[in-house]
Amino acid sequence: MTTTPDFATYIASLPRVLAGAAVLFRDAEGRVLLVEPNYREGWALPGGTIESDDGETPRQGARRETLEEIGLDLQLGRLLAVDWVHGEARPPLVAYLYDGGVLTDADLKAIRLQEEELLSWRLVPREEITTHLPGAVGRRVLTALDVLADGSGTAELENGHRVA
Repeated sequence: MTTTPDFATYIASLPRVLAGAAVLFRDAEGRVLLVEPNYREGWALPGGTIESDDGETPRQGARRETLEEIGLDLQLGRLLAVDWVHGEARPPLVAYLYDGGVLTDADLKAIRLQEEELLSWRLVPREEITTHLPGAVGRRVLTALDVLADGSGTAELENGHRVA
C-alpha cells in the first residue's frame, strides 16, 4: 500500500505514546521477582519497551523481554493491569502487566541474567514492594496482586491508581 503525502502528514501530526510490557512472577511463598537494572537506580519487573514498529504486540514484547532479561521463555497468563502513566520530558506510557505465574525452584535456578542490562534479581514480599518499586510501578504491582487474589478482571489504572 502506498502512503499518500496527506496521510503521512496526518500520521506524523498525531500524539505519541510509549508502550511497555512487564511480567509479574511469584514464588511459592507469593514473593515477587524483581530485577536490578545497571542503567538506572532501583528495581524493576522483567519487561521493557514493546517493539511496536516491528509489529510486536504487548504480550509478545513481555515474553521476549522476559527471555532476554532472565532467560525464561514461559507462556504468559492473563493481563492483570493496564496503566496510563504521565511523564515529564517524555510522552505518556501505557504499561501492560501480565501474570507470569508461580515459578518453581527449577525455574528460579534456571534464571540467567542479561548482563548487558541487569545486575541482580531478588524475590520481594508484598509488604516491601513499594520500597523497591516506588510510585506508579509499585502501586501497579500491588493492584495486580489484588487482582490475582480476588479473581477480578484486568485493572485499569492511571499513574498506578485504579480508575473509578
